[in-house]
Amino acid sequence: MNNKTNEELQALIDQATAGNKSALETLITGVQDIVFNLSLRMLGTFADAQDATQDILLKVITHLSSFRGDSSFTTWVFGIAANHLKTCKKHMFARFPLSFEFYGDDIQNARIEDVPDLTQNVEKNLLAEELKMSCTNVMLQCLDVESRCIFILGTMFKLDSRIAGDLLDMTPEAYRKRLSRVRKKMADFLGQYCGEYGNGACRCRERINYAIQSRRLNPGQLDYTSASEIPAQTMLDVKNAMEDIDDLSQDFSFLKPYRSPERTRDLILELFDSAQLSIIREA
Repeated sequence: MNNKTNEELQALIDQATAGNKSALETLITGVQDIVFNLSLRMLGTFADAQDATQDILLKVITHLSSFRGDSSFTTWVFGIAANHLKTCKKHMFARFPLSFEFYGDDIQNARIEDVPDLTQNVEKNLLAEELKMSCTNVMLQCLDVESRCIFILGTMFKLDSRIAGDLLDMTPEAYRKRLSRVRKKMADFLGQYCGEYGNGACRCRERINYAIQSRRLNPGQLDYTSASEIPAQTMLDVKNAMEDIDDLSQDFSFLKPYRSPERTRDLILELFDSAQLSIIREA
């Protein structure tokens, strides 16, 4: 979407709302990866992110005729996605909420040395990387919903404060202040507890078996290490502007962007081929 002119994009939208399947597919496949990544960070698991991505893309399709070009198409999609995800209750962490206190206590007091080998002959380096990506993503669930959204939009997608503030119904100044506080809170927690991104004692490799025992890690289903990453330049193209927010040096490199899983892509393509598509588009 980001390499198209406004005129080309509007032409695609006009064609899609008129019933052109190819134009609609181009629009939806152009945004499904960013929708999936926002969903993954907001909800915490691949499975829940896939379900939310489908729901959000259906909303994009059904509301496509309402797009007026007052913002970029990507920003408009972000707005639909953010509103859906902020109120979404159909995910694991809505039923089992987390807190930094719980996470920190688990890191400090878990008896990891008492757990037997449960790796099922899967390479430990691979399991450690999967746990690192999963753990730091799940850690986002310790934030309240709005703070989580602020952190993701500002740190992963690097949205301009005017755009992000508008999406979250707050002033750019309020958004920048909230983002600075949330980033520091995340960095402080990582610095205190995490040995991968900070100075803490927690090491993913040492906690592999404990994570398997507590069902936080499944050697038979490694979502993060099996997913394809999106090139960094693609993510840079998503944001409309870049600005310095504060001098916090924490990199938050665990916020890697991923391509949406094949299952999500296949379901969207099936939707394009279904007889229900015309009904959905006219809803």
